[in-house]
Amino acid sequence: MATEIEALLTCAEMAAADKAAIASGVAGTSLMEAAGAAVARHVAARFKRQHTLVLCGPGNNGGDGYVVARHLAAAGWPVNVAELSPPRAGSDAEHMATLWTGPTEAAEPAALARATLFVDALFGAGLSRPLDGRAAELVAALVGRKIVAIDVPSGVAGDTGDVLGIAAAAALTVTFFRRKPGHLLYPGRALCGETVVADIGMPATVLDTIVPTAFRNAPSLWAEVFPVPSADANKYTRGQVLVVGGAAMTGAARLAARAAARIGAGLVTLASPTAALPIYAADFAALIVRPMDGLGEFSALLADRRRNCVLLGPGNGADAACRARVGASLAAGKKCVLDADALTVFADAPGALFARLTPEAVLTPHDGEFKRLFPDLVGNRLQRARAAAARANAVVLLKGADTVVAHPDGRASICDTAPPFLATAGAGDVLAGLVAGLLAQGMPSFEATSAAVYLHAACALTAGPGLVADDLAACLPRVLAELAAKTHLGTAKPTDSFDFPSESGSA
Repeated sequence: MATEIEALLTCAEMAAADKAAIASGVAGTSLMEAAGAAVARHVAARFKRQHTLVLCGPGNNGGDGYVVARHLAAAGWPVNVAELSPPRAGSDAEHMATLWTGPTEAAEPAALARATLFVDALFGAGLSRPLDGRAAELVAALVGRKIVAIDVPSGVAGDTGDVLGIAAAAALTVTFFRRKPGHLLYPGRALCGETVVADIGMPATVLDTIVPTAFRNAPSLWAEVFPVPSADANKYTRGQVLVVGGAAMTGAARLAARAAARIGAGLVTLASPTAALPIYAADFAALIVRPMDGLGEFSALLADRRRNCVLLGPGNGADAACRARVGASLAAGKKCVLDADALTVFADAPGALFARLTPEAVLTPHDGEFKRLFPDLVGNRLQRARAAAARANAVVLLKGADTVVAHPDGRASICDTAPPFLATAGAGDVLAGLVAGLLAQGMPSFEATSAAVYLHAACALTAGPGLVADDLAACLPRVLAELAAKTHLGTAKPTDSFDFPSESGSA
């Protein structure tokens, strides 16, 4: 597995990368030639030879299209080019258009009838306004056809994945050098189909001056700091998680506790009202249970400094007691994962929560909980998660099909591997437990949360269709073993190590 962190470039950052590559001595025409040739190779590798229409716009995207047409024609494909408008005078695209000597026609909906495969080279990721006029009519006529998109399907915004007016879904999208956020964010992700990144000869060093802050969530992002126990590790050196359980909805905290234990926390304690203790005690043998019938008893549990991470919210009830426990945990200096009720309970005064948070805290809202805490934040999911993290001064895990993790310093990761059958009751509780278990072992908050999201998705893929949330943590040993076999996992040591004897009655 590649060890290079996969940066996601905004359109402005990609433009800067292009300029830096050209400044280093790589000709713009060389980049365009390589891009078009790469698209042609991917087309030939995936589709049988057939009548192909390459739809070219006036910019660089269209220039790539002329190259695609030339290479496919040279390989014996029947190819036509349809121009939306001529390339800009003096541009690299105009140069490539002069090298195309095959049939060229106006890009009109009627032209589509003579082909079975279409290369969309109309507009790239930098489109800034909705498609209209002939362009919109042409894209509308493409809907439902077999399409290969260059960079992104025309009409998809590269920075956001939003559809600007209209866009036709592609079977294959070929982009260059690095993906853009719009390749991973919905609805753009669904419209891109299979997405491949082609190497077109741009030196990786162009990223040195750009310093990207958005990344695809993959092991390369966090493997170096993933907590692998040393040969002399013991349960105290691997951190302790304190999970708060409720009296009624007991399944949520139990799922979270199992996940925290499976991901490697040395000890997991579950605190709940005395009446519910037998339910929790019967869940799994390694779980420590403690009574918590008031804030005093909970504060006593916090006093043990070995309990370095607290997970609050799943099944707790959005009441004054929950709010008080959040405040006590933050006041005690614990790493905190705030989920579900621990978020909703602050909907009336989110600023009171944000004023007490640090970047070691992790908030895990789904869209509904996010709106309660950040009702005024608008934009795409990446923008909203980043703005929320900056406001709350905490890591924000915005759950969804394209889960975003954002740090207050602007770093963000986007997950594109979660299967749709992960949308099931209790899955979010498991995710919160994974985050807590990794935080307890000393993993930095952004990397821990990103790793938890990725592993959560991997467990779902391993369990397969028909999974219930109970299946997820049980898949972790297999997922972790496969991950260790494919990539280098770090040897980061926990930040909190203890050599104290266990408390009475603990494991």
